[in-house]
Amino acid sequence: MFNSIKLNARLAAAAFGALAVGTVALSNAAAAAPLPIFPFILTPPTEAVQPPVQSMPQAQDEDRSVELPARLRRQVVAYPTREAPGTIIIDTPHTYLYLVLGGGQAIRYGIGVGRDGFTWSGTQTISKKAEWPDWTPPPEMIARQPYLPRHMAGGPGNPLGARAMYLGGTVYRIHGTNAPETIGTHVSSGCLRLTNEDVTDLYSRVNVGTKVIVLPMTDRRADLGSAVR
Repeated sequence: MFNSIKLNARLAAAAFGALAVGTVALSNAAAAAPLPIFPFILTPPTEAVQPPVQSMPQAQDEDRSVELPARLRRQVVAYPTREAPGTIIIDTPHTYLYLVLGGGQAIRYGIGVGRDGFTWSGTQTISKKAEWPDWTPPPEMIARQPYLPRHMAGGPGNPLGARAMYLGGTVYRIHGTNAPETIGTHVSSGCLRLTNEDVTDLYSRVNVGTKVIVLPMTDRRADLGSAVR
């Protein structure tokens, strides 16, 4: 009987030792990763929220690249005239602008001119020059097209384009355009338009006070400008 009591004591000691080891292991695990108070409530894993991707702002109505016909590209041509070097001559019927160089030559630019009923003729001078000009449509234009903005800041989307040269006290201008495909056409309300590249070139060559001669649509003389080879 004494042996039986010793055996039971040993078994009890072994069981207590195993329980102690398990308790220590469980305590260590709990310290490393605490158990939730309510294990039956599952919390979905959280993910880092990525910041929204910012798209690059796009300029509206930027000047589009258009390959002009050969006759409308800027070029030096033979152009006999009695006008002094530096004079601008607008050949309305043929949609050309000539900048007289002297010696029987001129730089010829393709332009867009007034549509039917909006062409004009006469002599003016450049009274003002502006880079990336603002546009304020005149009242008579707004009366015809009420949807037009009352004012538009200068920039790529502005219909006056990169440069403008104002003609005397009129509402007319020589200016650039964000629609280069209209060069060589009768499209405007009387203003004279060039590509932004060409108007920038012309702008650099003329000054305030430059004489500008606008030929009438009824002037059907053959084009005098032939390319210089």
